[in-house]
Amino acid sequence: MRKVLYLLAFLAFPMLIHAQHDSGINHFIIKENLIKNGKLAIIATDADENPIETISGTYQFVINGFKQELKFNEGVAVTPNAIETSAFVFIKHRNQGGSHGRLYYVLKNDKGLNPIAINWYYLILIPAVILLVAYFFKRLMILAILALVGLFIFNYSKGLDLENIFETIVHGIKDFL
Repeated sequence: MRKVLYLLAFLAFPMLIHAQHDSGINHFIIKENLIKNGKLAIIATDADENPIETISGTYQFVINGFKQELKFNEGVAVTPNAIETSAFVFIKHRNQGGSHGRLYYVLKNDKGLNPIAINWYYLILIPAVILLVAYFFKRLMILAILALVGLFIFNYSKGLDLENIFETIVHGIKDFL
C-alpha cells in the first residue's frame, strides 16, 4: 500500500510544481485595448514577451501608485481608467517571486494609444551624458543644468516622479542581475 502511495505522490509532485509555476505573472507588456476606448490592456507574458493565455483570475497591480485589482481572462486584463493625454505609466505587480515593474510612456494621438517601453538604463544614461558634457565643457554648465531642470519638469508634468524613476531603475537592475 505504501508503495502505491509513494508512486502516486512521485507522479503527482511534478504536476503540482508545474501548476504552481504557471499561476503567477512574472512579466507583462501593455498595449492599447482592442476596442480603442482609451484604456490599456495588460498582457501576461513569459520572459521572451510571448503571451501566456493560461493566466486567468484577479491579480493586484499598482498603476502610478494606485492599487488596482485587474481581472485577467486568457492572459489579458484591461485597466479601469482611460488615458486622457500622453503620460508616463508605471505598472508594478508583486507576487511570491518578488516585485515586477515596468515604465511606459503612453503617447496618445488621433490613431489611439501607443505605449513605449522605457528601459531603466535610459533613466541613468541621459542625465549622465548631460552632466558629462557639462563637465567637459565648463561653459555649458548653465545650459546643462537648465536641460536637466527642463527634463525633470517635463517628466513630472507627464506623471513621472522620482519614486517611479528609482523603482524603475531598481527593477531594471534586479532583472539584469
